[in-house]
Amino acid sequence: MTPTSSSLFTLALGLHDPWAVSDVAFDADAGQLDLQVSFQPGARFTCPSCGAEHQPVHDTLAREWRHLNFFQYQAYLQAKVPRVRCGACGKTTQVPVPWAREGSGFSLLMEALVVTLIKAMPVRQVAHLLAVSDQRLWRILDYYVDSARAQEDFSGVTTLGLDETAARRGHHYISLFHDLDAGRLLFACEGRNAEVVAQFADDLEAHGGCAENLTAACIDMSTSYRAGLAEHLPWVDVTFDEFHVIQLVNRAVDEVRRQETKTHPQLKRSRYLWLKDHQNWTTRQIRQYVDLKRLNLKTHRAFRLKEALRDIFHHAPDRETADPLLNQWYSWARRCRIEPIKQVAMSLKNHWEGILNAFDSKLTNGRVEGINAIIQAAKAKARGYGTTRHLITISYLVAGQLTHLPVSPFKLKGTSAVATGVQGV
Repeated sequence: MTPTSSSLFTLALGLHDPWAVSDVAFDADAGQLDLQVSFQPGARFTCPSCGAEHQPVHDTLAREWRHLNFFQYQAYLQAKVPRVRCGACGKTTQVPVPWAREGSGFSLLMEALVVTLIKAMPVRQVAHLLAVSDQRLWRILDYYVDSARAQEDFSGVTTLGLDETAARRGHHYISLFHDLDAGRLLFACEGRNAEVVAQFADDLEAHGGCAENLTAACIDMSTSYRAGLAEHLPWVDVTFDEFHVIQLVNRAVDEVRRQETKTHPQLKRSRYLWLKDHQNWTTRQIRQYVDLKRLNLKTHRAFRLKEALRDIFHHAPDRETADPLLNQWYSWARRCRIEPIKQVAMSLKNHWEGILNAFDSKLTNGRVEGINAIIQAAKAKARGYGTTRHLITISYLVAGQLTHLPVSPFKLKGTSAVATGVQGV
């Protein structure tokens, strides 16, 4: 390559004194472009340990970094990185280079591309596309997600959504804490016991938040979550929203249907008819309902109880209006002679205050369930993750609304591309 080519690549990489591309080697058979980066003879550097300026070079270490592809060819940056012997602190330390972070085998722009691709694709596919191991990509992702989270500000968080999602088969779960106002994932950790609430409170404080500013939490009827909030955040008003209440009743309705199918085979293939809101029925389901309700089924009676409860949530404007309506529903459910419904009614009675809180707080975990669906879709697309840590990292990436992740290298302009490869981190 000519000196003009070296100057062109220096400009394209956004390098500044004392760094410049000194040599360019291209091997078409190997499919590789090597860019040799050097510093000017006699250059002096700032000591990385104490910040003393104009320190002489002690020796150099040869290093190599994978860069963005040059057309269809892999590109590598190679340099002899100087170490300075500081006259102020006496330490001999390697100088950081402007195109890569310490300890990485990739340039900043290459890492920015990796993070951008993983937002849309499973890690394994990105690894195959870039011809690198997926473990190297996980290390990049862990670093940038952790760095971005460290800069997040939780000082405005006042309402909390808490739910779990499956990490893998065999009752392995992670707990997810959400900011209901902003619709973002705040914290994720392994397990779903009471202690996860204490872990969240510590993480909230570490990000500038204040646990005492929390006023309300929307959760399912998990005993462990209730115990955790009562122990670690006792001043927070707990809400059990419509989604979780109706979900509980739906399970009872489905249990009644399964039991009754043994004596009424007409109920086969009618599961989703009874679980859906009747306003969302298809024409076929309406006809199916008309045929089945003539049979005086327990399933139909259980369905009517479920729809009556849903109507209370939809039409009661506040807890004062809802309380007598819910008591009427409870009395009806306890006298219905349908055991699964009677058990649900008792469970709702035990959670009465939290259910009534929903009519005043208007909180719902609908956003939380939507985010959980996104996380599970990412997990399914990747065909699972090797570790729970990986699932948590991806959860932050797709649901954390992190504002300090690297900018896509294709959005960068100007000659400072190398230096701004991790803009915002």
